[in-house]
This record gives sequence, structure tokens and C-alpha cells, in this order.
Amino acid sequence: MQLQDLNWMDVDRYLNTDDRIILVTGATEQHAYLSLLTDVLIPLRIAQAVAEREQVLIAPPLNFGVSTLFAAFPGTIALSKQVFDSVLTEIVQSLLYQGFGGFLIINGHGGNSLPSQLEDLRMEGHARITWYDWWISEASRAFQAEHGLLLDHANWGENFPFNRVVDVPDGEKLPVNLGYLEAGQTMRAVLGDGSFGGLYQVDDALMWELYERLVSEAAELARALRQP
Repeated sequence: MQLQDLNWMDVDRYLNTDDRIILVTGATEQHAYLSLLTDVLIPLRIAQAVAEREQVLIAPPLNFGVSTLFAAFPGTIALSKQVFDSVLTEIVQSLLYQGFGGFLIINGHGGNSLPSQLEDLRMEGHARITWYDWWISEASRAFQAEHGLLLDHANWGENFPFNRVVDVPDGEKLPVNLGYLEAGQTMRAVLGDGSFGGLYQVDDALMWELYERLVSEAAELARALRQP
């Protein structure tokens, strides 16, 4: 169930039986040969599958995040941490006012984190909030360990069929040592194509396996947010 497919009366009826909602946070930023919206498309696909499986409402994604690191790459649109925190906090507060109480925030971007204001709401018992970084989750770490793979920015670990926009190079890129980033130098100068290194791609069957594990893990988190 997505807000775009409902009217306000539908949401009002939903709140009679459930107060959970899934929020998606990500970024619009360079991902080498992958979509600029990679950090949105991955958590959104996970969220859509979880919403269908658990019959939970899902809000439209927040497409912009804290991406100043990649400002020199065309297409990257960055927010400051202060702005990101304010926007996400106000989104949650507006939904709280309407009667929502359980929030699963599926995040796709490493520059984003749970705002301190929302942490306070959680600690004070005003809202049930779970923040889920899919790429460092238990499911992701277990998958990497089992297959001897290391996920990093714009390498195989973010290369799903649904966010691949061009053919990706074969082979592997040596890991980039960000310690060589000198004063005044841009990340674009150090990274080249934008990948942090590692394999560019693995078999799609493996990627779908990772995706299914992530969906199952996130679905459990959504289930745990049910009202007592």
C-alpha cells in the first residue's frame, strides 16, 4: 500500500487498525555506472516488498540526502545534515500528529543517519522508530561472509538489475585509498569513475538472493513494530 494509490479517507481507515508506516531515505548521487538514484531505488524496492508482505503503508521516498562528498560529480544533489535532519524530523512529526506511531525507516545512503530529534522521540516513548541501513545489516554481512565478497560504494553490492542503467565493466577495480585525498582535491579526482573498488558485478542470481534476504530481515523489523 502506497500513499500515491490512496486518498486521505483510505489512510484514515488504515489507522483504525494499524499505525505503522515505512519511510525510505536515500540520496541522489554518483554511483559510477549505476543509477544516480541507486540509494533510493534499492531501499524503495525492499520497502515495497515489505509493505506488500506485511500489509504496511509506505510513504514516498525522500530522494535527497547528505551527499556533499560527491558534489563534484554532475547529477549529485546534496543536502546538509542539518536540512536532512529537519526534513525527516518534520515528516515524522506530521505523521505522528495524524496517529501514526510505528516507523520503519529503510535507509539507502551512508551519509544519512537517524536525527537526534527522532532518537529523542524514540527514547521518550513518543514513537516506535527502527532505522535500517540495509548494506550493513546482519543479512548483508552474513551474505558477504558466505560468498567471500566485500560490498562497497558503487561496486557489485549495489549493482542490482533494477538500478543498472548501462552495461557495467567486467572485472575488478583496485580499492581506492581515500587517504590520498589531499587538501583542495575533489573525490572525483581520486575516484575516477566513482566506484570505491572491488568487483563491478556478480551473477544476478546472487543479487536476487541478497535482495530476498534483505526483504525478509526488514519484514521482521516491520512486524516487530506492531502495536503491543
